[in-house]
Amino acid sequence: MSEIIVPRQFRGPPVTANGGYICGVLSNAVGGRGSAMLRSGVPLDVAVTLTPSEDGGVVLSNAEGQPLGSAKPAADDAIPMPPKPPTVEEAKRYAAASRFAEKSLHRGCFSCCIEREDGEGLGVHVGQIDGAPEGVCAGTWTPHANFANPDGTMPDEITWAALDCSGSMAWWIKTDTHVGLLGTMAGEVLVKPKAGETYVVVAWADKVDGRKFFAGVALFDSAGQVMARSGQIWIGRNPNAPPYQMPAAATANA
Repeated sequence: MSEIIVPRQFRGPPVTANGGYICGVLSNAVGGRGSAMLRSGVPLDVAVTLTPSEDGGVVLSNAEGQPLGSAKPAADDAIPMPPKPPTVEEAKRYAAASRFAEKSLHRGCFSCCIEREDGEGLGVHVGQIDGAPEGVCAGTWTPHANFANPDGTMPDEITWAALDCSGSMAWWIKTDTHVGLLGTMAGEVLVKPKAGETYVVVAWADKVDGRKFFAGVALFDSAGQVMARSGQIWIGRNPNAPPYQMPAAATANA
């Protein structure tokens, strides 16, 4: 059993942890190549407990013992093979033409918010690839030294965060619909990205099963080598649910 605290810097929704970041933390606890499921928002700046489970996985719980998430080693079919990436320059052009280059998918989010300062958030966003099926998208990510290990490489949970929101963006670009929140993310970091180098992010909308929207997101270096890849399940909003209202304090601090 161990305790972890997610600082507010790594938020996704206004008052809970970024989904990709926490999925990376959970997957690190099962060897790095993991499949993490989020059950509830992980609070910020509060200790939560990571406990081994009988099946070789881990469970994350709050102070009241409520399960917040879990992880287990990822099966091969949970992490899809990505399509061929565009060049870095092409990916920059697709990202610049994206609707998310003008307005963040989630304001304040560590992964995708474009209003956050360089080195304080990641600002990753993608746009439609010319000539590709609708919902196959690309952008870029240049990791900042603020997040680096002493050797200049990125901690895996930062790379997982960089892979997070682009899957939702791919669905929005394909359907013009916001698909909701990250439910499951399976992934692996094959080669650790380095601070200061520019990488290509490719995201693609895959299939739908009820309220489950499946997507893939992968990271490539400038030579087209796969650095990291993930399979995601986004849970669509209940059509009868009331509109989400951001807390006033979170709005002021976003």
